[in-house]
Amino acid sequence: MELLTINNVWMMICTALVFFMHLGFSLLEIGLTRQKNTINILFKNIFIITIGLLLYCLVGFNLMYPGEFNGFLGFAGFGLDSPLTAEGTLDLAYNEGYTYWTDFLFQGMFAATAATIVSGAVAERVKILPFMIFTVIYVGLVYPIAGSWKWGGGFLDQMGFYDFAGSTLVHSVGGWAAVVAVCLLGPRIGKFKDGKAQAIPGHNIPLATAGVLILWLGWFGFNGGSVLSADPELTSVTLVTTCLAAAAGGVVAMLVSTAMYKNLDLTMFLNGILGGLVGITAGADVVSPTSAVIIGAVAGALIVLAVSFIDNKLKLDDPVGAIAVHLVCGIWGTLAVGIFSTNPDHSFLTQLIGVACYAAFCLATAFIIIFTLKKTMGIRVSEKEELEGLDGYEHGMDAYPDFRLNEH
Repeated sequence: MELLTINNVWMMICTALVFFMHLGFSLLEIGLTRQKNTINILFKNIFIITIGLLLYCLVGFNLMYPGEFNGFLGFAGFGLDSPLTAEGTLDLAYNEGYTYWTDFLFQGMFAATAATIVSGAVAERVKILPFMIFTVIYVGLVYPIAGSWKWGGGFLDQMGFYDFAGSTLVHSVGGWAAVVAVCLLGPRIGKFKDGKAQAIPGHNIPLATAGVLILWLGWFGFNGGSVLSADPELTSVTLVTTCLAAAAGGVVAMLVSTAMYKNLDLTMFLNGILGGLVGITAGADVVSPTSAVIIGAVAGALIVLAVSFIDNKLKLDDPVGAIAVHLVCGIWGTLAVGIFSTNPDHSFLTQLIGVACYAAFCLATAFIIIFTLKKTMGIRVSEKEELEGLDGYEHGMDAYPDFRLNEH
């Protein structure tokens, strides 16, 4: 009973840390975009976490963990129904590590993260109502079905696919949807001039920096809680690999971007840290510290190359670099398990199959949802609204009323 209490308290602390990540995402996103859209972005982030938890309670949790099912799709019923003993009290033997309620809340915090990734990629030009509808469907249905394939004991889990805390299940699931959304939405006005990408600076880099440091702290819960107990050996090694990968990602992104662009770009440094964190998330408990440094370093280099490729070659406008961070590094981290894992059962081919399955499912579902919204109600604000800022048009308020700038 004492062990259950210790494990459960650790899981609750990790749940709080993952919840705290939503502040990190919010600060990063507003910091890297213009002040005229601040209220809009904060509104979306608050909507995602609130509606995400309610949806996960109503349908998501039982879609993701349906119990015995065919491996592809299962549903254990609407709402939460905790396991009870014969006396009618909560069955604490539900799991060795934590109670049913703690399990729900920890997983629920993860669920909303996938839509937050999309929010950053479509910032400054998406209509808020279609985005909210997309969030409801993607967080309510797509994410938990995808999650059930591995974490719910589905076909990929039985095949031997491994994703410890969600490089693919959380980050790539959001990243694939972000690609679709950005393609269907088009770039912001002024992003491309004569075919060349133009920088649109964020309005508050100190806030973005605070956001990244909060996310790094939150990742201790994201990865540390995914051990699903307070096991001292597993939790400590997981936190060490997580931290080292983040540090390596940041340093390498800084070095590569400096070599390519001849300036010390703080935003690349910050995104490199996030790339390292996303990269280590799939295998944080099964790689050595040295391997974690390599995984983070590769992720850091990938960030700089991916941002350049997405901007200059694909001509996609991703204001916060969400596709490079969450999708590219999510794929790399998932494949890295097949290269660096200390578990001989993990294979590169199985990891690759898993990545491909999620790519196909998420691209198809995201396209159906967003394309339908585009054709029925439109997903992009008018040119006038975009130029003058979404805060005034969508929300009727200013984030900084005493410091209003005439931004165009």
